[in-house]
Amino acid sequence: MTGRIEAAGVGCMCDPHAIARGLIMRAHSEADDVVTDMEAGLEHLSRGTVEYVDVLLIVLEPYYRSLETGSRAQKLAAQLGVPRIYAVGSKVRTDAERQAIADFCARHDLDLIAHIPYDETVPKADLLGISPLDLNPQSLAVQAIQDLAQTLDHRVRADHDGH
Repeated sequence: MTGRIEAAGVGCMCDPHAIARGLIMRAHSEADDVVTDMEAGLEHLSRGTVEYVDVLLIVLEPYYRSLETGSRAQKLAAQLGVPRIYAVGSKVRTDAERQAIADFCARHDLDLIAHIPYDETVPKADLLGISPLDLNPQSLAVQAIQDLAQTLDHRVRADHDGH
């Protein structure tokens, strides 16, 4: 993953972020769809790494710091001109957590398009170094992620078709 800090004392991360931004810009001009996974945090936004993306998913866990970081991410992405910014609730265990994320998104004008439930398949797969899809394709989280992919596909296609 470009831009990941691999060792202590490596100094400024400007060059890796500039490389990642260049790669995203190039992919944006040459491919129909490119998916990248950025490390959690705001550095990719503050350095403009995601400047050329068409869709940004802000993943929100049902905790105050995560929600506040998500709100800051939305503001930074809007400043970069990211045209479609969506929120995704993650690791949701209860209806109260689901509602807390939904209420936060409503108050902050974040377009919430999915909730991914907490699912033991995800940490188990991580421990094994495999995809949750490979470990348990029928798990609740995997099904929710597949639904999210379909929702994104429909929304992006609708935007391109002018609907």
